[in-house]
Parts: sequence; C-alpha cells; structure tokens
Amino acid sequence: MTRAVDREFGLPAPQLRLRREVYGWAEAELGGIDAAAGDEAARAAFGKLAEHGVFRFVAPRGLGGARGRVQVRDLCVIRETLAGVSPLADTLFAVQALAAHPLVLAGNPGQQRAYLPALASGRAMGAFALTEPEAGSDPAALRLRARKRGGAYVLDGVKSLISNAGLADLYMVFGSTHPARKGNGIGAFVVEASAPGVVVRERLALVSPHPIGTVGFEGCRVPESQLLGDARGGLGVALATLEALRCSVGAAAVGMAGRALAEAIRHARRRRQFGRTLDRFQAIRFKIAEMSTELEAARLLVYRAAEAHDRGEAGMVHKSSMAKLFATEAAQRIVDQALQILGGRGLVSGSVTERLYRDVRALRIYEGTSEIQKLIIAREVLGSWRENS
Repeated sequence: MTRAVDREFGLPAPQLRLRREVYGWAEAELGGIDAAAGDEAARAAFGKLAEHGVFRFVAPRGLGGARGRVQVRDLCVIRETLAGVSPLADTLFAVQALAAHPLVLAGNPGQQRAYLPALASGRAMGAFALTEPEAGSDPAALRLRARKRGGAYVLDGVKSLISNAGLADLYMVFGSTHPARKGNGIGAFVVEASAPGVVVRERLALVSPHPIGTVGFEGCRVPESQLLGDARGGLGVALATLEALRCSVGAAAVGMAGRALAEAIRHARRRRQFGRTLDRFQAIRFKIAEMSTELEAARLLVYRAAEAHDRGEAGMVHKSSMAKLFATEAAQRIVDQALQILGGRGLVSGSVTERLYRDVRALRIYEGTSEIQKLIIAREVLGSWRENS
C-alpha cells in the first residue's frame, strides 16, 4: 500500500490531516491572544488547546490519548503549526507534553490512570521541574533532596525557570534520593500543586512572555506511591523525556521561521522603493532564497529525526540534536533577516516580526543549549566512527 505523502511537507497522511486540522482553527482562535496579558492569556490559550483536543497527542489511547502510542511526529506537527501563530500556545503544549512523558515512560498503571487522562484532556495543567539555580545543563548536579521517611519522601529544595509555575496542577519533580551516587541517585516524583510545602517563590518576566518562575519544595511530603519507577532511575526518565521532545523544539523553530519568511515575502511584494517593489531587488531575492533554503533544510532534519524516534531507529539521539541545533540556529537567522527586510516596520512593538524576534531566542537555550547539542552530536559521531581500511 502506497503511503500518502504531502508534496510540500513530506508528511504521512495522519500527520498531514493533523496539520490541516490544527491550522484550520489556530489562526482564528489563538492569533488574537496577547501573551503579555500574563496568566489570563495563558489560561485562555490553554483552554483553547484543551477544547480542540490537541493535548490528546501527549498520551496513548486508553489513557485519554489519540493514538496507540505517543508519536513524536504528531508533537512536531502541532508545535510547528502553533508556534507560527502563537508561541505562547506552543509553549503550553510543549510543557504539557514534557509533564506527561515521564508518566508515559515510567508510570505504573495506577499512576497513569490517575494523571494521564487529566493531562490529555486539559483538565490538569502540568509542569516539568528539573532545572535548579545550580543545575541546568548538568542535571546530575541536582540539589533538591528527596529523603525517605516511612512510606513517603520529603522534598526540600528549589526549582528555577519552571514553565507554568503558579498555574500548574501537577509538577514532575526530579530530586536527589542518594546524593553520593549523583546522577545514579535521582528520583522522579509526581507532586500535586496543592501538596503542603509547594511554594511559588517568584514569578519571572522573560523577553518572550509566558508563565514561568521559581518553585520551592519546603518539607513537602510526597507518598511513596508518587515515585515514578525506581528511586535511582529518575535521571534516565528526565533525559529520555528530553530526548523524545528535543526535535519538537526544532519544529517550533520551523514554525516561527516559516511565519517570519511569510511576513517578509508579503512585505517585499507590497513595499515600493525607487519605483519598484522590494522583491524586484537582487539583494532581497538573495535573502529570500537563503531563508527559504535554510527553512526547508531545518524542516527536513526535524521530521527525519521525529520519524527515526517513532521507528526506534539507531542514531535517533544525535539526529534529534542535529535537528534542534540546526533548526533553532537557522530560525534565529531567518527571523533576523525577515526583520531586516521589513526595516523600521519590523521593529514596531507588537508587530509579528518584533514578537518573533523575542520569541525565537529561547529555543537555542531550553531543553539543551546549542553548545550541549554539539557535544551530543560529536560524542555520537566520534563514538561510531570507524576508519576505512
């Protein structure tokens, strides 16, 4: 049977239908939400995502999900489409996926039944609490302690730069259960926001507005039943989650870059200078050619990496790192060139290009900086390299 493939995007039929469905309502219903409105905007965007069922793709069928198993290609299609319309909505979807995936990977049947349907329906908002003030690119250096006390764990520590801080109903928290073992002594816990000892210490304002802040866990007593998997296997759960979602960051970059390119082309075809439209000038044509080529290369890398993950192919880790590295760096260049084509109009506060210029920057940092991606790629390539005899 021949697989239906879209000529432009190279997507299998299920993902192509998903793209069309999301695109069909996202522009009309998310485009007008002002991220600068803070929590109100985040709740409004989250409600729209829940209403249209996009969170169903973060869980498997039988637990509120849309398919038999979570497909990274679905996550990429949704993120690319949302990011071009509303980076706030894209972030909310991404964090929901990050919160759900540890349960998908390591949750026992009881934990999955208790939480995944709520996350998949949008009845609950999730958060992924890994980063700390002294532990970002080095997650093995976590200082949040999880001490076992009878049939519970007591969490003490601070998590920083946590998206959905103050709004989330559930936090996926990673903490040190055996400090002497470092990365081999980390546990993953499902912590409800209503639990005593969960304190939002600070809300932060970023250049790209979305709910984010610092969360303290102060003598927070968590039943042992909230531990995901083994008390020493939490780092593996965290890394596997990030590996699965990494190429979706590249997809978000593709969405933003695609929107920036569209804005640049639209402006170039309308704006007249020296008696002709900008798209008649060779300098502008060269920019459009370079932007289009980088965008296409980024999209191909992203969906190739997503397919490799869905198929369980060898090399999927460094493929995802390549996709994130190239797509996010290329998107930064594409958005910058789009703003250059628009000139002063592109700098106007609230314009599409001005917002994209702020929104795109974070993609090169979260879920592994560009520098970390280079280390992963080099490690994988050098580790598998064999000199030809």
